[in-house]
Amino acid sequence: MSRLQDRLQELGVVVDAQLFELSFTHRSYAYEHGGIQSNERLEFLGDAVLQIVVTEHIYRSYPLLSEGQLAKLRASVVSAVALAEVARSLDLAEHLLLGKGEISTRGTEKTSILADTMEAVIGAIHLSAGPEASALFVHRTFDELIAASEATGDYADHKTVLQEVCAQRGWGLPRYEVSGTGPDHQRVFTATVLVNGEPMGEGTAPSKKRAEQIAARLAVQELARA
Repeated sequence: MSRLQDRLQELGVVVDAQLFELSFTHRSYAYEHGGIQSNERLEFLGDAVLQIVVTEHIYRSYPLLSEGQLAKLRASVVSAVALAEVARSLDLAEHLLLGKGEISTRGTEKTSILADTMEAVIGAIHLSAGPEASALFVHRTFDELIAASEATGDYADHKTVLQEVCAQRGWGLPRYEVSGTGPDHQRVFTATVLVNGEPMGEGTAPSKKRAEQIAARLAVQELARA
């Protein structure tokens, strides 16, 4: 049993057997088998379901983020690369139905195929068990990824955002004070950002760049509350 099947069982979600198989039917396989239906329509539906569930979740969970930041955060977890990683974590490749050409070129490892299949699976869940079930699956599968992306700040350039906020308020550029501790191979950096002359955020990370990004993110959040 794949980890996808374990996840569905854990959530009590039952997917129609035909839709389940269809969600894994790549167009190359469909073409080689007389032009049967492929998973592309399910992919279309699943993409829409994923987008709305993730969008509503980040809108409600992160009220301090701007529209642009929300869009970047969403993109960080619904991009083809991110979806393919989720697909790998759920063993979706075990179920893939591919044409001979895709099999010969290791289609089960291709980011585009895995990402599209992930969306098709969500579409199959939505049609089989309804919107509550598909939303439950998306939350169980993506909420932790969203939280991790927001926490690390990987989804946005917070230093640029902070610079723009300072410009809007007529302040000078933010200034970063960075110190490092530990041996070279385990160096840890702490960055403090000064906004309008006042310390506004502090970040600690293995690199100066990441420490500054964390500090900037905290400063942006602090200014949003002010």
